[in-house]
Amino acid sequence: MKLVFAGTPEFAALALRAIIAAGHQVAMVLTQPDRASGRGLALRASPVKQLAEAMGIEVFQPPTLRDPIAQERIRAVTAEVIIVAAYGLILPQALLDMPPFGCINIHASLLPRWRGAAPVQRALLAGDRETGVCIMQMDAGLDSGPLLLSARQPINKDDTASSLHDRLAEQGARLIVEVLARLPLLARPQPETGITYAAKISKTEAALDWRLPAAQLERQVRAFNPFPGATCVIDGSVLKVWRAEVVAGVGLPGVILAAQRSGIVVACADGALLLAELQKAGGRRLSAAQFLAGTPVVEGSRCAVSTA
Repeated sequence: MKLVFAGTPEFAALALRAIIAAGHQVAMVLTQPDRASGRGLALRASPVKQLAEAMGIEVFQPPTLRDPIAQERIRAVTAEVIIVAAYGLILPQALLDMPPFGCINIHASLLPRWRGAAPVQRALLAGDRETGVCIMQMDAGLDSGPLLLSARQPINKDDTASSLHDRLAEQGARLIVEVLARLPLLARPQPETGITYAAKISKTEAALDWRLPAAQLERQVRAFNPFPGATCVIDGSVLKVWRAEVVAGVGLPGVILAAQRSGIVVACADGALLLAELQKAGGRRLSAAQFLAGTPVVEGSRCAVSTA
C-alpha cells in the first residue's frame, strides 16, 4: 500500500520500521523540524527522519500543515492512507480528508482513557494496572476518532515510562501492520464514558512533594523516568531521583529518617520513600551507597522540595 507516514520520536520510528519491513511503499515521511539539543545546541534530526533518510525515503518537515503549499506537496504523493504516530503537529481537515483511507493514528492508551500528549506517563502516575495501544481513524477532535484495532498491555509494578514506552511502541508497530493488511476495516465509536486527558508533562511537575503519600511519589519517580526526572533537594543540591521504593516509616514530611547503603529514607504524608538511585546536576547516576560515599547525609535533616 502506498502511504505517507507522519511521526517524530522513537515510538514512531519503530512503527515506520515495521511498515517498511512489511513491504508497504512509504512515499513520504513527515516529521517535525530538526531541534537544537545537547550542550552545544546542535540541530538534531528526529529518530523518524534518521530512519527515513537511511532508507532513502523523501522527508518533508513543514513547521505547520495548515499551509496550502505544504498540503499540495503531500497531495501530489497520491497516498492511499496517512499513518500518524506521535507526530506533534495538528492535521487540518484538508489532510484528514485527503487519502482514500483517511488518516490513521497509533495511540499509546486504551481510548477513551488518556487522550492527549502523555498517555504513558499519566497512566503510571494514576496507578493504572493496564494500558495498551489503539489504532484509530482520525477525526478533527483530540484522539476522539473511531477505533480500528486495540490491544491491552499490563503495567508492571516496576515499570518506568521508558520500559512501558518500549513495550507499547513494539505493540503499536505490530498492530499498525495488521491494520494495513486488513483495510478497509469497520471502525467502532469510542465509548462516551471513561474519557480522561493526558496533558503534556511539564518540568514543574518533577518536584517530589513530601506532603503526599509515599506510594504516589514512587509512581511519580517511575512516570518521570527518563523525562523530566523526579527531583528533590538534599543539603542544598538539586538531585534527580531515578529509583525509589515505598517503605515503612513515620515522621514529619521531608525529614530524613535514615541514610544507609540501600537508600535515603524520607518521611512522607503516609509512609516513607527510600531513594535508591540519585544524580547530582552534571553528574552521573549513582546508587545510594555510591552517593553517600561522597555526600554524607545527616539523619533528622530535611529533604526539601525542588523548585527547579
